[in-house]
This record gives sequence, structure tokens and C-alpha cells, in this order.
Amino acid sequence: MTDRAPMVGWYDPGQLLQTAQQVVVSTILGQQADNRLMEALAQGTYEPFDYVIGPDRQPRSEIWIDYVADTGDGFNSTYAVAYAVAQPELRLRDPQGAEVVTRRGDILVFGGDEVYPTASRKGYRQRLLEPYRTALEKTDEPHPHVFAVPGNHDWYDSLVSFTRFFLSKEWFAGWQTPQERSYFALRLPHGWWLIGTDVQLGSDIDKPQVEYFRKVQKEMLADHRIILCNAEPYWIYSHTYKEYDAEVFNESNLRFLEDEVFNHKIDVYLAGDLHHYRRHEAADGRQKITAGGGGAFLHPTHGPDVSELEGGYKLKGCFPDISTSSRLCWRNLLFLRYNFSFGLFPALLYLLTAWAIMADTGKAGLSEFGKAAKLTLAATLDSPMGAFWALLTFFGFVLFTDTHSKAYRWIMGSLHGLAHVAAAFFLTWGANYLCVTVLGWQWESIRQL
Repeated sequence: MTDRAPMVGWYDPGQLLQTAQQVVVSTILGQQADNRLMEALAQGTYEPFDYVIGPDRQPRSEIWIDYVADTGDGFNSTYAVAYAVAQPELRLRDPQGAEVVTRRGDILVFGGDEVYPTASRKGYRQRLLEPYRTALEKTDEPHPHVFAVPGNHDWYDSLVSFTRFFLSKEWFAGWQTPQERSYFALRLPHGWWLIGTDVQLGSDIDKPQVEYFRKVQKEMLADHRIILCNAEPYWIYSHTYKEYDAEVFNESNLRFLEDEVFNHKIDVYLAGDLHHYRRHEAADGRQKITAGGGGAFLHPTHGPDVSELEGGYKLKGCFPDISTSSRLCWRNLLFLRYNFSFGLFPALLYLLTAWAIMADTGKAGLSEFGKAAKLTLAATLDSPMGAFWALLTFFGFVLFTDTHSKAYRWIMGSLHGLAHVAAAFFLTWGANYLCVTVLGWQWESIRQL
């Protein structure tokens, strides 16, 4: 077995730079070369998978399906989920305390983002395959099947590794992989269908995929219903962000599929991407479920109010609950304890800022703030490179503020940028005072520099 992977260090500077590089490359390549089109050209006919008839050649009375999204992170968390999925049966308790017995799914559906931080053959093997192989290396007949919906992290190598692991008709641990394209349709018992989409990086559905789903829809009867598995919960994003970015978060793909392709047959919307659980229910029983608890880091359930969505969908349950989610966020006060290396980034930023400006504030004491500020401002204006660097630092924090509100970006981004500029000023002033006044080093000497 390969080395057990730790959780991804999302605030590790090296990891951030590597991920940013792959995101930029994959976004450019994804716009120019769509792997889904090549799949369609290479494979020709692609039929729905029929699970109405069981292995005994008799109509199924029931079918069990496991759903896992946002997995392939650290070994321990991924294995914990894989272990639960692999058990022949689980004895659980419902909220009322009654025992509920579930069994391993006839089908395992991965709902997107099967590996973190970016897709690679090594990443899939180490972070996804090995935990699942450890949990369930082999199965007896009838073997369970696995299908996978690609998320944005799976697309970061243009779907090359995803194709190798899920579209090659080989084994994935104890599961068979009959899938041939990055999207699929499963015919289930009792008039149900499960549809898995691939919206690539730009939330776009390609023409061959639309044609495939139109063909599938023609096989549906009037009373058939659909479970739609999408990589992202657009019903949440649309509700939260549409006033800021309506063009992106307007659910156009979902509405196109529902209205133009599937003729309003979708009764269950299922997605990951947000790493928690939320279930919204409409008055007629239709469901919109976010279930991204496959083993990656946890997203909060508090924040923007999503108690009721468009169409009358009301929040029926979430995990973690809102109070627990709020309480967990207090751990952010221990950020440096868990992300010590990230502190190197602002340290380097402050060092370069002080070096670029080189203000002679070493003789200004604590009571001479005005003098130190004037000297720093004069040095900044006297140095084109220093002024450029200070402005770049300030506007960098504005532009990288993670929000869809322009007002919030400018207000909070400006405050954030000013806070870092102020921190660089006070640290530089203090360091200069220590070197020049306390230690007696000459200004701009080798030791002082």
C-alpha cells in the first residue's frame, strides 16, 4: 500500500502556488479542448444502464444506492467514509431512536471532486483508491457497480486521470466500473432514473451530452421520475449570489435540463461541492439535497440564510447543525497553530515592503508616530518601486477578497489591505528603532539591512 496521505494543507504556500498553477492551465485548456467531445466521438453509441432487472434475471423489487461526494482528501477521513460504505449492513438510529438497518449499495455514485487538491494518477491512487481498496478490496457476485460525476477538481488535468480510473471498465477496489463517459443515465426500478451530469469547469453542458439526455428522455414514460446528480448545488448558489452575479448563478443548466430536456420529471436534486449536509423539501415532496461529506474539510452551515429557497423549498435538516457550525468557527482563532507555514507569506510580504521603501524611522520613538509616518510616506513617494509595491499589496488584497459583492470587496478588501500595510509599517518602524537606537547600528549598514 502507498503512503497514507495526510489532509491537504490548503494554507500551505507551496500547495497554494501549485494548485493555482494547475487551475490556470486547466481552465485555459478546458476552454480550448473539451474532453467530453472526444469521448463522444471515440465511443459512438452510449446506452443507459438498466438496473430494473437484477442479476437473477428477475425484476428488482428494490435497489440500494450509496452516494459519496467530495472525497479523496486525507487517508483517515476518506477511509472512514469508505469503511461505512463497504459494510454489508449498518445498524443506525433515526432521530426518534428507532433502529434502521441499511445495506451496502448495489451502486456507488461518486458525486464530484473525487480527489484533492488537483487531479493526478498518483493523487487518485493514494487519496481515493487505496482507502477504498483497504475498506473493500474484493466482492462476491453480484458485484456492486460504481459511477462517478466529475467535479472541478477532477477536471484540473482535463479529466485524464478520471478517465483512467472510472471510464476504463476496470475495477475500482471491490466495485466494477461500467461507465464509458463522464456522464450517465441509470434506469432504476419503479419508474425512477438516476442522471449524472458533467458541467466541466465553466458550468457548461456540451452538445453531445444534451443529445444523449434527449435520447434517454424518449425512453421515459409519463409517470417516470428522475434523480439528478450534479457536481454543484446551484440552488444554493443561485439563492445566495444571484443579486451579485446572476449570469453565473442563475441555474440555467438545471432549468434547461428540467424544462427542455426532462420535461419537469426531476424530483430529487443531489449535489456535493459544499462539504456538509443540507436537505430542502418542497410542498409536493420534491427534494434538493447537498451532501458533500465524503471526507474533505468541513464547510459551515451557518452564514447566508437558506431556510427557504425559490420554489418553496424549505430547509428540513442540516449537518452540522447551525449552532455546532458556529461554535466550530471559533477554532479560526487558532489558525497559526494549524497553518504555521502560512505565516511565512505575510512575513515575506512585510520584508519586501520594508526593503522596497527603506524609510529612515530608526530614531523616531514611540511618541513620534507622526514623524515616522511622514518619513515612511516621503520614502514611498520618493521610490517608484516602493510606491508600486505598496499599491500592489493594497489592491491585491482587494482583488482577492472572496466575495461576489463588489461593495463588500472594496470595503472589506480595502480594510484588509490597509491592515497589512499598517502591520508592515509598525513592524518596520519597530525593527528600525531596535537596530538604530537600541543596538546603535548605522542606518543602511550591512548589519542594519
